[in-house]
Amino acid sequence: MAEENDLSIFERIIAGDIPSEKIHEDELAIVIQDINPQAPTHVLLIPKLKIPRLVDADVSHQALLGHLLLLAGKVARQLGCADAFRLVINNGADAGQTVFHLHLHILAGGRFSEGGLVN
Repeated sequence: MAEENDLSIFERIIAGDIPSEKIHEDELAIVIQDINPQAPTHVLLIPKLKIPRLVDADVSHQALLGHLLLLAGKVARQLGCADAFRLVINNGADAGQTVFHLHLHILAGGRFSEGGLVN
């Protein structure tokens, strides 16, 4: 068993050790509000199974990855942003990944350009 200090912030949120504003939870994933939103709507879809980066996923994770994409659509509909949202996965520190537990960002609530949200 990993020591508490070895757990990622997402593992601690999943375990209930750190409070979060949950939007959805099922047997495979949770969806929470991002605590540092980059858009008016910014939620994180986090699989309960820890996969450090997308590139670390393999064929055994195929169903989980599909579940996350379908869940993104469901959550976007629930949040009222199904017609226009950005789905982001950062892979690696140089790509902006700060928590090494695969997660997807849903960003919405504004108009996006190629580089980001347009104010």
